[in-house]
Amino acid sequence: MPSFKQWKTAFDQWENASAEYSEKVMKMPSVLVPAGRVLTGIMKAKAVSDRMQAQWWSAWGLPTKRDQERTLHLLHQLESKIRDLEEKLEDSQRQARN
Repeated sequence: MPSFKQWKTAFDQWENASAEYSEKVMKMPSVLVPAGRVLTGIMKAKAVSDRMQAQWWSAWGLPTKRDQERTLHLLHQLESKIRDLEEKLEDSQRQARN
């Protein structure tokens, strides 16, 4: 029975050989062009799906993902302004005490 070291050596050799082969295959235009077309098609389908979902949620009167993101952004801005005002208030209170 082969030892772990022998098995590891054989595995490393196999991994290196398969990685080199995969690199060569993945750089071939006959693989890249169709893969690019498939990816483009998937991205277009996702964009259509996202638009349809947004319309569906809007039809029910519910906020879309974009609406929620805008609201969250505004909340973060308000929170930041409140923190700034609290710091200014604390500073002015410290100065009034001194």
